[in-house]
Amino acid sequence: MTADDSLYAGSARYYAAGRMPYPSAIADVLRDELHLDGTGRLLDVGSGPGSLLLLLAPLFGSAVGVDADADMLRDGQDAAERDGISNVTWQHLRAEAVSAELGTFRVVTFAQSFHWMDRPLVASRVRSLLEPGGAWVHVSASTDRGVADDDAPPPPWADVDALVARYLGPVRRAGRGFLPHGTVGGEEDVMRDAGYAGPRRVSVVRGELVERTADDVVAATFSLSSSAPHLFGDRLDQFEADLRDLLGDLVFTERARDVELAIWTP
Repeated sequence: MTADDSLYAGSARYYAAGRMPYPSAIADVLRDELHLDGTGRLLDVGSGPGSLLLLLAPLFGSAVGVDADADMLRDGQDAAERDGISNVTWQHLRAEAVSAELGTFRVVTFAQSFHWMDRPLVASRVRSLLEPGGAWVHVSASTDRGVADDDAPPPPWADVDALVARYLGPVRRAGRGFLPHGTVGGEEDVMRDAGYAGPRRVSVVRGELVERTADDVVAATFSLSSSAPHLFGDRLDQFEADLRDLLGDLVFTERARDVELAIWTP
């Protein structure tokens, strides 16, 4: 499936509260693995509100975030200003539209985004943007929810999913389309067919406990393409009321998931 522009419509405002931040150790790992020294350019494709981009930007001379959702980019700009990060620019365009007009880059990153794209086309176009010795980094993570911990109650994700299905139907939604079989796999074949070597895989182990309030769980739900606010139409308020009734006033705890970095080179 290739994403349409409605994939995350209305989700931007929920991202910061609903998604656990990427661990700062990602920046340390990539600095060491790729010998980053504060120079060169970074391109983050499908950047959303800059969750990864703003973490990595200090490792480069400049950075560019590309996303098809204008609201995500506005939130990213606001976050960059709040954090005093001044070397980032933002481009409102789909991944399939990246071109030489963006220039060349030392590193190009994709975080929880590549599976939504026309992968052969994007892989080919990005390869032409990498400078000699450059690298493509795919960040695999699940930041909307963690892993249950024995010492405290986790969010009732199965019940949340059942409630979403009651409103939106049993087949997973994604923008204007459906994903009856989930998102596509076969990334390694796509990358090798496009002329990349690798990957070199590096795990960033997390495991910290994270408290999640009802507000956090609601935000996490609306931050997903499968339950983005626009999908509920005029039943959005009723869905949120039912979700909050399900969650009550409890504070939940779950363990953050590990992150895997796959590093590819042309």
